[in-house]
Amino acid sequence: MKTVRIGGLEIGRGRPCIIVPLTSPSPEELKAEALRLSSLPVDIAEWRVDMFGGPGPVDGRAVTEALAMLRRTLSVPLLATFRTVEEGGRRPLDDEGYASLCAALCESGHIDLLDVEAFFRSGRAGDIIAHAHACGVPVVASNHDFHATPSKEEMVRRLLFMQDTLGADILKLAVMPRCRAEVLSLLAATEEVSARSHCPVITMSMGPLGVISRVCGRFFGSAATFGAAEMASAPGQMDVSALDTVLSALDAAAGEE
Repeated sequence: MKTVRIGGLEIGRGRPCIIVPLTSPSPEELKAEALRLSSLPVDIAEWRVDMFGGPGPVDGRAVTEALAMLRRTLSVPLLATFRTVEEGGRRPLDDEGYASLCAALCESGHIDLLDVEAFFRSGRAGDIIAHAHACGVPVVASNHDFHATPSKEEMVRRLLFMQDTLGADILKLAVMPRCRAEVLSLLAATEEVSARSHCPVITMSMGPLGVISRVCGRFFGSAATFGAAEMASAPGQMDVSALDTVLSALDAAAGEE
């Protein structure tokens, strides 16, 4: 499997990376939140751009200034994400605005990874990904279902579409389980895709039922997991320190086998 290297971090090899979201609404709070990450077990910071600023249109200048501040402040790689309302985000953004924002984030030279929603409304995800690659920025293609867990076959199809059709570098899927069997279905889909794809895969079942998928993903092929420092950005995210403790315990147990 091909891995994705950003700085000294190699995604897709060894222990899953821990990604922690930055969710503060103001520049001052965002800087303080970023500074606190230096004392936590974090591999990648994810800036949730849709959670930054007040209601209304996205302030491009404020985003650019905050991005430069994060680049100066953070000691870990930065993943930039604008999550649309359709996939669980906090602020609306039309098709042109989403594409323009993604382009600006990549052209800034301040991000290490870009999240692109794989099934974006206008069908322009492939163009956004191509532009990110032209800027030298690897892409996490993502899809979120906050209401259900699709069939195993459909989850496999979505993940492989991100690779084969969109050309993404990392494939991400998050779903909501309604029973324990659906958590097992997500893990089975992860195992199949990780065996068939040449890209790192990140998957999770959300909510209380899906918590186990956030810590055992390594054994099924998931290359990263999300933990919360200030505020969870999705249902079921564990505290990052507790998450690190569990992952370390599993590493130690696996190493003894």
